[in-house]
Amino acid sequence: MGSSEEHRIVSRLGEVLVDRGMTVTQLSQATGITLANLSILKNGRAKAVRFSSLTLICDALDCSPADLLDIAPKQ
Repeated sequence: MGSSEEHRIVSRLGEVLVDRGMTVTQLSQATGITLANLSILKNGRAKAVRFSSLTLICDALDCSPADLLDIAPKQ
């Protein structure tokens, strides 16, 4: 995979938030992660995510990274 290729990782944060009845604002307050950074992750525009942030999100949502991230099929 070259650096110019787009990744195929898909964020499921929005779905998990709906399932938990939580807003991005509430998640921001629970984790200390900025609303802007959570919105970038939720909207699929993130290029990277820190493991420490992923841990905070998983703890707040009582989920695993596999619940938050998926991979799109190769085209």
